[in-house]
Amino acid sequence: MSAPRRPTDPSGLERYYVLTGGRSGPGDGPAADLDVATLVVSRAVPAPGMQREHQDILRHCREPLSVAELGARLELPFNILAVLLADLLDAGRVEARHPVPASDAGGGPGRTLLEEVLRGLQRL
Repeated sequence: MSAPRRPTDPSGLERYYVLTGGRSGPGDGPAADLDVATLVVSRAVPAPGMQREHQDILRHCREPLSVAELGARLELPFNILAVLLADLLDAGRVEARHPVPASDAGGGPGRTLLEEVLRGLQRL
């Protein structure tokens, strides 16, 4: 009986290890503050010789796209995507735009609007 054959296309944890070069997080740079609501936008076009996943990120982010949406489109977990985004942020190929907290955006919706929404929900 022959030994089980290893797949030629790495998948799962092996694939993620290869994609990130063994790194488990984005490090201490600008990508350390990434969260799922952070918007990412390309600042460069894919270059020959770039890792395929880096190229995919640049193509998808021609318009601002949240990290959550990007991860869903590329089918990558957040921590793996954060490492790849760290590479691109460090190289200046993408820009991260952090969401504006409600306290900085004028305090959120006014009381009147919230009361109208509540009345509408009560009518349902």
